[in-house]
Amino acid sequence: MRKLRGLIAAIFAVGILALLAMFVRQPHGDADSVALASERKSRLIAYRAEQPLPGAVTSTLPLDARVVAAGFKLGAPIFVRIYKRTFELEVWMKRDGVFQHFATYPICYFSGNLGPKLRTGDWQSPEGVYQVETRQLNPHSRWHKAFNLGFPNAYDRGHGRTGSFLMVHGGCSSVGCYAMTNPAIDDLYRLAAAALAGGQTRFQVQALPFRMMPDALALRADHKYAQFWSELKAAADAFDATRLPPDVVVCDGHYKVVSDRGTDKGLVRGGAAGCRKL
Repeated sequence: MRKLRGLIAAIFAVGILALLAMFVRQPHGDADSVALASERKSRLIAYRAEQPLPGAVTSTLPLDARVVAAGFKLGAPIFVRIYKRTFELEVWMKRDGVFQHFATYPICYFSGNLGPKLRTGDWQSPEGVYQVETRQLNPHSRWHKAFNLGFPNAYDRGHGRTGSFLMVHGGCSSVGCYAMTNPAIDDLYRLAAAALAGGQTRFQVQALPFRMMPDALALRADHKYAQFWSELKAAADAFDATRLPPDVVVCDGHYKVVSDRGTDKGLVRGGAAGCRKL
């Protein structure tokens, strides 16, 4: 009996080690999927228990007061960045001629994995560079309030990607949108509406898979979307360098950043002849 127990224990141990080895050897993209699924579950649990999400705004001050306290003015132009991997949405506001960070809001839920949306019904939340105008605001959304990202843009259409009504909205449920909770979308909608009413024609949203650091891209160098992400990195880097939303166009099926500074990798000189605006 003792030998039998030992044999069973050994088989169990080997099985556990095999499972661990499988996990260690899996591509980083699969590790991302596992992490995203775990994070979604924990955020849904917090939301349903009416607990604040990690990183949620906890100040009791109204938005107007928080904007002023941070040194900004409600109605100033805004710039938005989304990071899927860390469930974050950043808002930057213009001050002294450049955009400066105002707040980071936790994303409660988005569907799919890292990578762009390809077709209607794939439940993927978009990645790319988008522009939001007044007509894309929806104060009467079924999810409290919302703004439409503008998917598909010229890049998406050029690659045959389909889908519609991809939103940033309230609540904590999604089949391709970014759900922010109602309090967070109240802030985001107010900031967007005030900026557009204040003279900003449109504001840019960079929906990114993760923070576009070289080591993050290197970890995913063999991912099927590595090239696509390198194009998004050029847009992210351009903003980091200037603190101004870059002029991004689509040339021969690729995102390119318009620049008058030269012809560095990822940049298009001057007016980008033959390229399409987003």
